[in-house]
Amino acid sequence: MDLRDQLVGISHRCDFPPDVEGVAVLTRPSGTAAVDASPVSSFAFALDEVGPFELDVEAFLACRPDLVLVRDAAGPGMDQLRTAVKEFAAERPEVVSLDPVSLEGIFHSVTTIGAMTEAEDEALGLLEVLREDLSDLEQQVVVRRDQGIRACRAVVLEGFEPPVMCGRWVPEQVRRAGGWEVLGHEGERAAATTWEAIRDIDPEMLILAPAGIHLPAAKRAWQRLEKPEFWADLEAVRRGHVFVVEPVYFSRPGPRVVDGVGMLAEIFDPDGFVETSPVASWTPTFG
Repeated sequence: MDLRDQLVGISHRCDFPPDVEGVAVLTRPSGTAAVDASPVSSFAFALDEVGPFELDVEAFLACRPDLVLVRDAAGPGMDQLRTAVKEFAAERPEVVSLDPVSLEGIFHSVTTIGAMTEAEDEALGLLEVLREDLSDLEQQVVVRRDQGIRACRAVVLEGFEPPVMCGRWVPEQVRRAGGWEVLGHEGERAAATTWEAIRDIDPEMLILAPAGIHLPAAKRAWQRLEKPEFWADLEAVRRGHVFVVEPVYFSRPGPRVVDGVGMLAEIFDPDGFVETSPVASWTPTFG
């Protein structure tokens, strides 16, 4: 679904697809939100991948949008947006909040955007491809179950400082990929946890997907993190099953969440799933 020609403004976090470069950037980080994971940004980005933001009101008004798509969030940026919309004397733009908590909710967002931009056919075509890809992955999981491959016990962390257990659609991604998320709660928001809680659950696999950053920054954030004293005793560590993944496949509610399922399937069962990950989207960690 290509709406690039209709796009007049983006957030400071929008960097995909590459051809959005050159579109007016209408937001900026609020306060001192860091680029890399930090005690402040880790949890904030897990709740909303855009993070706390402020609106460039002048640029927003200059764009004169007809439709504004937002995540359901609070803060100065949303307050500024509500005020700015009232500045339009004639036709005010329609503001639509999309805040899905499941894969089906993400798919529904695609159809909503298609309907509101007169791109219904393109949206339905995209959904057909996504559902087919997801079905193929799930059917292969069933085949592997019949072959005796059991679901691995996994924990996905969406932040490090403090550790943030996953929520919303991420546990569903784990389940559809053939795993079992033993800490996060499907359909609920991400929430802070502790390393002690992770130790008590002792997962077989630990997936590190800190929201708000990309894979290179995620690797740097993990390398500089002070690990708990019992780190080497965790089963995932003993097995060498700790992986840093590209967070956008898990934190952004868009079509790439299906690629995230394929990534997890390959990590969980590399003999059963070959090249189902996006290129260079994950790496094992050795510390």
